[in-house]
Amino acid sequence: MLLEALDGDGTVVFTAAAASVQVQVEPVGRWLEAYVKRRNRNTSASFQELEEEEASSEESEDEEFQLEEYPMLRTLDPKDWKNQDHYSVLGLPHLRYRATQKQIKAAHKAIVLKHHPDKRKAAGEQIVEGDNDYFTCITKAIETLSDPVKRRAFDSVDPTFDNAVPSKSEAKENFFQAFAPVFERNARWSSKKHVPKVGTMESSFEEVDNFYSFWYNFDSWREFSYLDEEEKEKAECRDERRWIEKQNRASRAQRKKEEMNRIRTLVDTAYSCDPRIKKFKEDEKARKESEKKAKVEAKKREQEEKDRARQAELEVARLAKEKEEEEAKQAAQLAKKEKDIQKKAIKKERQKLRTTCKNWNYFGDNEADSVKMMEEVEKLCDRLELTSLQSLNETLASGSKEDSKTAVEKQVQEVNAQLQREREAEVQARQAARSADQASGGGGGGGAGKGWNEEDLQLLIKAVNLFPAGTNARWEVIANYMNLHSTSGMKRTAKDVINKAKNLQRLDPLQKDEINKKAFEKFKKEHSTVAPTIDNAVPSERFDASGSDGNVASWTTEEQKLLEQALKTYPVSTPERWEKIAGAVPGRTKKDCMKRYKELVEMVKAKKAAQEQVAVKSKK
Repeated sequence: MLLEALDGDGTVVFTAAAASVQVQVEPVGRWLEAYVKRRNRNTSASFQELEEEEASSEESEDEEFQLEEYPMLRTLDPKDWKNQDHYSVLGLPHLRYRATQKQIKAAHKAIVLKHHPDKRKAAGEQIVEGDNDYFTCITKAIETLSDPVKRRAFDSVDPTFDNAVPSKSEAKENFFQAFAPVFERNARWSSKKHVPKVGTMESSFEEVDNFYSFWYNFDSWREFSYLDEEEKEKAECRDERRWIEKQNRASRAQRKKEEMNRIRTLVDTAYSCDPRIKKFKEDEKARKESEKKAKVEAKKREQEEKDRARQAELEVARLAKEKEEEEAKQAAQLAKKEKDIQKKAIKKERQKLRTTCKNWNYFGDNEADSVKMMEEVEKLCDRLELTSLQSLNETLASGSKEDSKTAVEKQVQEVNAQLQREREAEVQARQAARSADQASGGGGGGGAGKGWNEEDLQLLIKAVNLFPAGTNARWEVIANYMNLHSTSGMKRTAKDVINKAKNLQRLDPLQKDEINKKAFEKFKKEHSTVAPTIDNAVPSERFDASGSDGNVASWTTEEQKLLEQALKTYPVSTPERWEKIAGAVPGRTKKDCMKRYKELVEMVKAKKAAQEQVAVKSKK
């Protein structure tokens, strides 16, 4: 601030002052530490100033404190000194853990001056034996409270401390009144100074989060060595002392665990009942919902844009497709029209050819020749094209009967020669395919290179019919069935069976007929021979029926269905069951039905046995 000019003096401005500039300065070193502490404590004063204020306040309290006489002091038992309240003994129950060493020493001095045996005698009190024992309790109190370690152990189990945790019902009425004093009371156990407060309803999210983070990571200095049941100083040997120390450590750890569980329960209860947490969660939920809604709307708009673009593309594609379909339809109609015209022309020429040949009596002198020529004419109608038919009809129309017959026979020879060439080419193609399959199957090793005799082929055909398509692990089942029933001793795999079945499918009809014929001859031979030992045997009552086995026809599908329905209709307990079953199947006798039933039972048993073997192998 400038001084005012004196009388006779003047004020002169030599130059204008520069404008002020704001400079941002960051604290470092001890100033940074003080800044962080001030920020955490939400104060503007320095940390040292606050410490000095606390020290000065403690000194003022030391000067102002007053002692409170403990009324039960003279009744204390020195043997039970550990259960006494040391602060009450020294007259400091109102200060307790907040009492300074200076206050404790002053209180002890005042108590000693009043209750020391010598002082009492000097005051003229009548002292009986044992009347001064309570003074030992005063000595134990000052020994405990003057030692920082022992005092901390006693403060940890302060008998006046309230360990109660508010319930949720109490918190619902008034959260801050219920939990604020509880957290302030438990803050004395914190190893860190400046414990955050509960705050108010207006506290920010950062303050609330900092509060619960501190208490969820609460570091307590509270320990329970004062409650040790055994004193290691009383041990008689080293082993006993070690055992006592072990027992004490275990009990301290258990009490420490219970204490931390109590703190955690307190924090969990407060967190679950805190109205600010509920408000923050609702705000967060509303924010997320708004963000989600915005995303959904943006996505919806984007999808609408995509749908519009897609609809436009689909519309263009639809128009193009309709155009192509219309062109294709017109081309198809034109082709169909041409085809119909050609078809009508071919039909007309065929009818003309048939009529001409019919008028000439098919160029035959007798009925047999006429019928044979009629078949050849039909063959010509099926094989010849339109131009060939037209040229042939022109020849027949302009020529005589002999010339017409010659032209027709010539055309028939050409068609037959063409059919023969096509058959030979088909046979050669099948043989080439069969040779290639045999060559590829022979290099696979195992049973594929081994020969197949007639019995194995017949057994394969029977197994393929016995286990139709859809059977579980069909080809493995067929291979096991063949290995069980084959007399050649060859072990077949599923791959061998598949290759051979394919080869059999590619065979020409003549070879298939030959194989089936041999199989039937073998079946007939096996079933027509009768053992000499039973030539004179009396037939069983079950098979006593007319008819011969060799003349029994094969069962049709309709007869098989009737037999199965009759077996369901007439169970085993039905009297004269087989007569009723035979009556339900027209054209079949009692013996036929019983024999067919036995064959079906054997087929089912063989099928189950083969499937069980496949299942056992797959499990292995």
